[in-house]
Amino acid sequence: MVSDEEADVVVIGSGMGGLSAARAIAQFGRRRVLVLEQHYTLGGMTHEFSRAGRYRFGTGLHYMSASAGPFLGFMTDGRAQLSPLPDEYDALHFPEFDFSVPATQERFRERLKERFPDEADAIDGFFRTTRWAMTGLTARNVFASFPAGVRKTGASIVERLFPSTYRSLRDQVARSFRDPQLRAVLAARWGLYGTPPESSAFGYHAAVPLTFFMEGTAHPVGGPQELNRVVLEILQRYGVVLRSRQTVREVVVKDGKVTGVDVQDTATGRRYRVRTDTVVSATGVRNTYALIGRSHELEDLPEERSAVMLFLGLDRSPAEFGLRGENHWFMPDIDEHDSFHRPPGEGTLYVSFASLNNPAARFHTVELLELVDPKVVEQWRGTPEHERPAGYRKFKDELTERMLARLEERWPGFRETVAFAELATPLSFETYQHSVLGSFYGLAATPRRLRSAWAGCRTPVKGLFVAGQDAWGSGVVGALAGGLMAANAVLKPRQLGPMWRAIRSGGAARDPVTPWEGYLRVAGIEVLTPTVRRIRFEPLEGDTMPFSFAAGQYMKIDLPVAVEPVERSYSICSSPAESGFVEIAVKREPDGLGSGFLHEELEVGLALRVSGPHGEFTWEPGAEDTLLLISGGVGITPLMSVLLAAADAGHTGRIVLLASYRAEDEVVFGPEILALRSRLPGLEVSICMTDRQRRIGFDELLPHAGSRTRVHLCGPAPMMQDLIGRLRELGVPREAIHTEAFVSGRSRQTRREKAHAIAVAAAGAGVTEFVIGTENGGRPAFPCSPGQSVLDAANAVGIALPQSCGEGACGTCRVRVLSGAYETDDRGMFSAEELAEGWRLACQTLPTGDLLIGR
Repeated sequence: MVSDEEADVVVIGSGMGGLSAARAIAQFGRRRVLVLEQHYTLGGMTHEFSRAGRYRFGTGLHYMSASAGPFLGFMTDGRAQLSPLPDEYDALHFPEFDFSVPATQERFRERLKERFPDEADAIDGFFRTTRWAMTGLTARNVFASFPAGVRKTGASIVERLFPSTYRSLRDQVARSFRDPQLRAVLAARWGLYGTPPESSAFGYHAAVPLTFFMEGTAHPVGGPQELNRVVLEILQRYGVVLRSRQTVREVVVKDGKVTGVDVQDTATGRRYRVRTDTVVSATGVRNTYALIGRSHELEDLPEERSAVMLFLGLDRSPAEFGLRGENHWFMPDIDEHDSFHRPPGEGTLYVSFASLNNPAARFHTVELLELVDPKVVEQWRGTPEHERPAGYRKFKDELTERMLARLEERWPGFRETVAFAELATPLSFETYQHSVLGSFYGLAATPRRLRSAWAGCRTPVKGLFVAGQDAWGSGVVGALAGGLMAANAVLKPRQLGPMWRAIRSGGAARDPVTPWEGYLRVAGIEVLTPTVRRIRFEPLEGDTMPFSFAAGQYMKIDLPVAVEPVERSYSICSSPAESGFVEIAVKREPDGLGSGFLHEELEVGLALRVSGPHGEFTWEPGAEDTLLLISGGVGITPLMSVLLAAADAGHTGRIVLLASYRAEDEVVFGPEILALRSRLPGLEVSICMTDRQRRIGFDELLPHAGSRTRVHLCGPAPMMQDLIGRLRELGVPREAIHTEAFVSGRSRQTRREKAHAIAVAAAGAGVTEFVIGTENGGRPAFPCSPGQSVLDAANAVGIALPQSCGEGACGTCRVRVLSGAYETDDRGMFSAEELAEGWRLACQTLPTGDLLIGR
C-alpha cells in the first residue's frame, strides 16, 4: 500500500443502505465515518442520468409509499417532498382482463370482493394472513440483526409462529383461492421485489406490494436524485467523509477481526489502506463475502434475477393517450410461472411515467423494466463496454423493438412520440451498480434466504456488517432500513435509544434560522411591461407557504435551463403578510440565461427548487423620520415588498419613493403603487425618466435626505455608487443607507472563470496559497487557496465575517482591502469615496497575491 489512513468506521457503497448506516453511526455514535463509492457519483439507485441534453432518468426508484415512512423522514429530516400518483396507481393487464389497484388496503379488498364475490370470505382471510406474514418477516429481520446465539434461537421460533411468511407466493394464493384470475391479481407485482411466485417467500410479497404500497404511492418531487441531494447534504453536516471512484479491493481480516480495507482510487490509481476495526458493507452479501475471500459459503443461496430497462424520451406528453401517471403491468399470461420463462421482452413488463408524477420534470420520460435471467447476456460478459460485438447491439435493438411493440399495441401511435431510446441490460447494472451478475434487488427473496444465517446485517467476522437490501428488503426504502439495522448492530446499547427515538420522530427539525429549501409550484405568470414578468409561486401541498420572509428579502431559484440547473437570485415583491404565495418580478436581460428561461420557457404548473428567504435588505417600522426608497428600473421589486409591508402594518410615517426608468413603458407596479396611496397616508411618489446622462440627483434627494432618513437603494451599480456618495453629502449616515444590487445572470459564472484563471496562473508560478492578514492583528492571518474568495477562505478556517447571499447582491460582507493584489466586482455597493478607501465585497474579491484586510 502506498499510504495509510484511519477511520473509526468505513462504509463501502453509497446507496441508501450505506448512507443511512453512515448517518446513524456518525450522529449517534459520534464516530468518524468514511464512505467509499466505486461509481463516479454518489447515491446508488437514487442516481439519475441525463441524455440528449434534456431527458433525466432514474435508475432504480420508480415509486414509493405515499407516506414515505419514518425511515425516509429520518434520512431527509422530513424534507422529502413527494408527489402522489393517481389513486388507482397500478393498472394490471392480463390477456383476458384488466384490474386497477386502488390506494388503501381496505379499498383494494372491497374491489376484489366486487370482482370476485364468491370468494369474499377467502379474501378477508387472505388479508389476515398477509398481516401475519408481514409480522413474521419483520420479526425474522430483527432477529437476523442480533448476535449468532440469539439469531439462531429466534429464527426457529419465528418460522414456527409464522409459517405463511416462509411459504412460496404461489403456494399461499393456491391455498387461499379457487379462482385463477383472483390468484393472478394477488400474485401480480412480484416485480417490486424481483422473485417470481413459484420461488418467492410470501412474507416479502405481503410486505411490499400488499402492505408497503397499499396506502397510496408517490414519486419524489425533483426525481430520485433530489432525495440523494438532501441526504448527502445532511451527512456532510455530521462530518461524514464521502469519496467516489474508490474501489475496495479487500476487507483486511486478522484473527477473525476487521483491521482495515485496501482501496484503489480509480481516478488517480493511488492505492492505500484505511485502518479501522469496523466496516459496514452496502455492496450486497455476495460482494461482501468476496472481499473477505469467503464467497464459497454462499453457494446454497439461490441465484438472483437481473433486469433490462428501456429508457424513453418523448417529444409529447403521455397524457395524450389518457395516461395520468399510473404504473402499468403487462402480464403475457395468467400463469406467472409461464410468463417469467419467456424470452426477454415477452415476460412481465412494468411501465412507469415518472415525468407525469414529477411536477419539476420539464421533458417527458418513460421507463420500462423487465426482470430477466442474467444469463441472457452471458456470451458478452467480460467484454469491455465499448468493444462488445455487433451481436450485442443486435440483441439490444431487437429487444427494444419488442418492448416498444407492446406499448404500441396498448396505445396506438405511442411509438411516434419516442424521440430517444436507450436499453440497459444486466451488463449495465453489473458495471454501474457493481452487483453480482447485474442483480437488481440483491439476494433472491426466497424461503431459503429467510432461513440463511448469511442473509442479514451480521457476518462471522467481528467488526464486519452488511447494510442495504440484503439486510432487510428490496427497494430504496428497504435498503435504507437495512442500513439502519446495520447501525443498530454497530452502535452501543446506550446509543440505540436516541437513534430509534429520532427515527420515530422523523429526523432533526429544521432550524428556523436556516433558509428553507424545497420545491414550489409556478401558479401564475403576468406580463407587467414588455420586458418584466411577475411570477407567482405556491406550495405544492396545502395553502400555506413553507417559509415566511421579511420585506426586502430574496429567493434563490434553481432554473432547469440545461441538464444541470443554474442558480439565480430574485427579489421578492409580494407582501410578507401573504401566507399563500410568494412573487418575484424578473426583467428579460439580453442573452440572460436565467431571465430568458423565465420569460420564454417557463410554464404554469412547473415546480422549481427554491431556497429562501435570504438577504439583509430588510425593513421593519422604526424611528426614522423618513423612509426613502430609491430604485432604478426593476430594482423597485424588493421596494414593492417594503411598501406592501408598510401598508399591512398600518404605517403612517413618511415614505418617499423615487423610482427611475428609461421609458414610460418600463414603469413597473404603477397600478399597485397608485392603489397603495390610500393605505399609506405618508406616501410620496416621484417617477423619474432618466438616461445615461441624467439620473436622480441632488435636486430630487435634497427634500428627503437628512440625519434621520433611512434609505433603501436598489438599482444598477453605477446608479447606486453615485447615489451613495450624494446621500452621504446630504447628511444621511452610512449605516442608514441599505443597498441591494442586481445579480447578473452571469455573475457566478464570471467569478468561476476568474477563479479558474487565477488558480491556473498560481499553479504555473508554483504558488499553492496566499496569506490574508488582518489590520492590527485583530484576527489571525489565514490561508487562501488560489481561486478562493476572501469570504470562502475565511469561512474555511472558521473566521466569522458578516455574510448573507454570497453573490454580491446584499452587500453584507464588507471588508477593507488595505494592501495586496486582487480581482473584484463591487456590485455598485460603495460610493467612489468608499472604493478609494478600499471597501470591497469579500464574496467577490479573489486574491492574486497576499492581502491585508480590515473592517
